[in-house]
Amino acid sequence: MKVQNIKNIEKFFSVIDSCEGKVELVTGEGDRLNLKSKLSQYVSMANIFSDGTIDELEILAYEPADISKLVNFMMEG
Repeated sequence: MKVQNIKNIEKFFSVIDSCEGKVELVTGEGDRLNLKSKLSQYVSMANIFSDGTIDELEILAYEPADISKLVNFMMEG
């Protein structure tokens, strides 16, 4: 799933942390980073945005409840 225009980075990672299953970031090179890992969160933040906003990410969530959480975050902010 592609997520766009994430302005509240803390809340985004809070939603990621609340997910039960694996949530991965797919890099432009096709690598997958475990977004539930704090190290991966910091690396992804440093590499992806510089102005406080994440324009677009491709993430994979494997549990239906986790997908719902992420969709709700994207719709409600």
